[in-house]
Amino acid sequence: MTIVIAFVVTALTLQGFSPSEENSFDSVRSHSMEPALPVLSTFPSELTVGGLVSLAGGNYAIQMGAFTHRSYAEALSNRIAGMTGLTVDVIEDGDLFKVFINSSLRGEAPCLFIPVAFHGERKVKAPAEEIKKPAGNNPVSTTDTSSEKARETGISQDSVSQSANAKPELVPDTALIQAQELRAEPQAITTEDTEPAEAQTTVDRLRKFFLFNGSNPWLTRYNYFGKSVALVNALIITIIASLATMLILLLVILLNRRRMEKEAKLRQYLLEQYQALIIDYLFGSSGPEPFRKIASDNYRRQVLIDQMIDVSVNLKGDSREKLTKLYLELKLEEDSLERAHSRRWHKRIKGFRELAFMGIRDGNDEMYKSLNSRNEILRMEAQIALVRLSDKDHFDFLSHLKRPFSLWEQITLHDLILQHDLPVPDFQRWLSSENPTVVMFALRMIREFRQMEAEPEIRKVLLHREPRVSRLAVEVAGDLGMKTTLETMKRMYKFQEYNNCLEIVKSMGKMPESSMLGFLKLVLDKEDDVQLQIEAVKAIENMGEVGVQALVKVMKSEYKNYNIIVRHVLDRRIY
Repeated sequence: MTIVIAFVVTALTLQGFSPSEENSFDSVRSHSMEPALPVLSTFPSELTVGGLVSLAGGNYAIQMGAFTHRSYAEALSNRIAGMTGLTVDVIEDGDLFKVFINSSLRGEAPCLFIPVAFHGERKVKAPAEEIKKPAGNNPVSTTDTSSEKARETGISQDSVSQSANAKPELVPDTALIQAQELRAEPQAITTEDTEPAEAQTTVDRLRKFFLFNGSNPWLTRYNYFGKSVALVNALIITIIASLATMLILLLVILLNRRRMEKEAKLRQYLLEQYQALIIDYLFGSSGPEPFRKIASDNYRRQVLIDQMIDVSVNLKGDSREKLTKLYLELKLEEDSLERAHSRRWHKRIKGFRELAFMGIRDGNDEMYKSLNSRNEILRMEAQIALVRLSDKDHFDFLSHLKRPFSLWEQITLHDLILQHDLPVPDFQRWLSSENPTVVMFALRMIREFRQMEAEPEIRKVLLHREPRVSRLAVEVAGDLGMKTTLETMKRMYKFQEYNNCLEIVKSMGKMPESSMLGFLKLVLDKEDDVQLQIEAVKAIENMGEVGVQALVKVMKSEYKNYNIIVRHVLDRRIY
């Protein structure tokens, strides 16, 4: 997706672009919309101040440079004005600041483009025969005919040949490839002494190519009708980086997949071999010697532990004790304990399972700490391990549980009781727990194992501050037929929320009592909710003949809703 988007953006960016003739660092040639006039931009390699003044006297607009920064344009303007005494203007044209002489003639007369560069006296080392000065203020041209011809055309040159050792320099921040050399007349200008730059080495070029500094070719600004396409460089780099990343990831994935396949084949082979060794050890004449060499290798040691855990699931009695003895003799419990104390929750779970299946209690303290972990899976594994490792009180951990005891954990614990035929404790001891979820689990287990002796404690739980606990207590009391709770339900009815009130009426129907007839008729008369009225009529009907007679009297009432509800409940075709 990155590559496709990059190509699309590149295509949109380059659409309609055409390359300009020149590229530069900051100063660019003007492309303003002006009338098509002849432009003269070819001059001898050197131009003196006098020549420039002579040109300015002609009918020409002269552009000396174009800059993206006003400060550079003003610096060149001030320097030329100081040297020549001419009026030099800085004109803003689009994004550029252009330096003009005779700027008033723009668009009316031919425009001369004369990019300039300033040279120091010591940069130009003329040959001995050219150093001699003529008698006069201006330097004498080595070619008289060219000087005369220049005067005839209105262009004063007064130039001397440039030495072979002279190196042109560009004005800072300019984007011109070629520049004319502007020489001052004697005693007119003094320039700074500059030394030629050292040639770049191959190492420097490579470093500048890969480092994003000011002279990096990737950061060179190419101009296409005034629009920069520097984004193209970034897109190219993005595409190359994306392709390289994709290839590296593909290679890593393939290598990792190959490694995992080999490891899976080796593991399967070792499991089969170790299973045969364990069975031969338990039921044959083999001793523990073959296992000692296996336990010396970390990878094979872990595979052996996993196989011993799998075998121990179906073992009981002497065989299980013999396998546990081998486990301890090989000191494999040290690996399990180390995992049980690990900071990674999945390793701790593995350690808990290994200790639980092998009956090792050295990690019980860590399991009790994990009971209140934020990780629900870790909590459940700790609970299961503690149930397996307890000799007498398998559910003692409920007294230490502060975190919510989820319904899934409760179902898992119930299945564990049935699968392993664990002794069922007296769950009423946890009805007073501060953890509401533990109280709800105890209520469900009391109903599951029909522990009727818990009726007094359930009567107290009916008034629990948690509505969901109170509702479950009402439901359990109704399912177990605990009629001593009816009076409590009757008193608490008007203080309960709708769902609890509905459950109270349902529970009264599960354990019909004629003493509740008046209360149920009051519910039928005072409540506006149809579902409550229906449940009240059902509870009255469950009372037998007394209830049916009461309903017949209600049907004779002039209130139509009573007739509809009673007929609905008494219609045997519905139930």
